[in-house]
Amino acid sequence: MTCKETQTFMDGYLDRELDLVRSIELERHLHDCPVCAELHRSRMAVRSAMGAGALRYEAPAALRQAVRTKLMESVRSERKPPFRVNWAAFGAFAAAAAVVVVLFLRPDLNRVQREVVDSHVRSLMAGHLMDVPSTDQHTVKPWFAGKLDFSPPVQDFSPQGFPLVGGRIDYFGGHPAAAVVYQRHQHVINVFAWRSTESSRLKRSGRDHGYNFVDMVRDGTEYWVVSDLNADELDQFVRLVLGA
Repeated sequence: MTCKETQTFMDGYLDRELDLVRSIELERHLHDCPVCAELHRSRMAVRSAMGAGALRYEAPAALRQAVRTKLMESVRSERKPPFRVNWAAFGAFAAAAAVVVVLFLRPDLNRVQREVVDSHVRSLMAGHLMDVPSTDQHTVKPWFAGKLDFSPPVQDFSPQGFPLVGGRIDYFGGHPAAAVVYQRHQHVINVFAWRSTESSRLKRSGRDHGYNFVDMVRDGTEYWVVSDLNADELDQFVRLVLGA
């Protein structure tokens, strides 16, 4: 892919509208061309500043209060002596309130999950698994300095059977993230990390399109660990890396 083609397809790539083959060609060009790579970083910065990629809208406080008020008014108006309540009406308004909570107050973890798993798959298919290939933690960890506003955990676990193999910069929701890469036999493990608006969140495990994942938030940093490794070994690895 040429520089002109890359610049033409850049917006479609950022919006995840390109087919897999063209996405792979564009990513390879970004890896080899510093000019287009800088264009990609600047576009990502603009999207981040504008809040691009946010798929949820937080309900104003006035709307949330109006729903609660309407709910209580309905309960009072439907109440019949002595202290009888129309539970059908109550249930309908309770359901409406639940929708508000789910849609407006809860983080869209499913969207992030899809992005993380897609990024793991792309890293394997595009041949762009690492920006800094190294088994030395003292090489990989300093490489992230200046590229992120935090220091991701980087440690070689070769004695435990999970050798460090490198790292790279990735992007989620318009902001940069660390991707620290490990290996278990023939299985690649991506450890994604970025600053979170949450201070903490309990560990969660799951499976998406054949890949196991573990995510959690600790000390203001969000972590996602993804691999086709079996769930038990992946959990063993997570305990080594995150102590959880």
